[in-house]
Amino acid sequence: MKNRILITGGAGFIGINSARHFLNKGWEVDILDNFSRKGADLNVKWLLDEYPSGDIKIIKADIVKDYLALCEAISKVDVVLHLAAQTAVTTSIIDPRRDFETNAIGSFNVLEAVRNSKNRPIALYASTNKVYGCLGHHSVREMDKHYRFHHDEIHEYGIHEKENLDFHSPYGCSKGIADQYFIDYGRIYGLKTVVFRQSCIYGPYQFGIEDQGWVAWFAIATLLDKGLTIYGTGKQVRDILHVKDLVELYELAINNIETVSGKAYNVGGGPQNNMSLLNLIDMLESRSNKKINLKYAQPRAGDQPIFISDIRRADKEMNWKPKHDISAGFENMMVWIEKNQSVFKKFFE
Repeated sequence: MKNRILITGGAGFIGINSARHFLNKGWEVDILDNFSRKGADLNVKWLLDEYPSGDIKIIKADIVKDYLALCEAISKVDVVLHLAAQTAVTTSIIDPRRDFETNAIGSFNVLEAVRNSKNRPIALYASTNKVYGCLGHHSVREMDKHYRFHHDEIHEYGIHEKENLDFHSPYGCSKGIADQYFIDYGRIYGLKTVVFRQSCIYGPYQFGIEDQGWVAWFAIATLLDKGLTIYGTGKQVRDILHVKDLVELYELAINNIETVSGKAYNVGGGPQNNMSLLNLIDMLESRSNKKINLKYAQPRAGDQPIFISDIRRADKEMNWKPKHDISAGFENMMVWIEKNQSVFKKFFE
């Protein structure tokens, strides 16, 4: 019998890449999505075109409103990969109630459905580095085009899972609630849960927008000759991770569930794969051979001047490291965006 995975938010960027990965591994894949995000319908169409005889089931449902459908879907699988979420800090500030309902109540519904199911599948949760807050207690140095941590050890390895949680912004709060619920449901109810505190993920099938998915958005805007707004100095740094490396980690967690259950892992490109917004602008201008029109605005609430994931725990316990460096990952993303230029023109013009 084949393994079967349910991916909530499976029509989104990470979800559709996860679906491809597990289909290639011979799994049955169920996608549950409310199809509210731009590009979701197209992602599913591409997936079905690529795997016309694949073991794919599409469930149009909402994790907040359609609890019975969620329970039914979870009752049939071995693994739940919970990706469905409201993903933008800016949106959470404008509409904190919807953010809370989606990220906190929706995630609670997923956990309750798992807890009350007879099969009790493995439950993986995509959390965020925003659970660590602004990290204002870590001093930083301002360099020419980027910030760096002042403390040498943190500069060398990044932010460890032992860092104190400090939910900042409604988004940080709602994601942080779910983060802690997943860990505690593993402890209290014996569920097999794993939390991934993800940094910036990028790659193909990402319909990045100004509020979320900045690597893809900068690339799309450059291709379409749109100006870009930099919130803050542009020296903000993130460790970026290609989505294929992330999805491989999901599989490793499943294969090592007895070791990793109940734990949280910081997940990003790590110290070897970090860049500032200005660094990305330089790469895009070099590749496109044109100058990007930049505007500057005030920093966004809750923005971290720098975040780099300490990924040593994932390496030690799952033998995982990113395989895509920035150069290779960036080129892979750009080729896909350029291939689908007509799609982005329709969506963003």
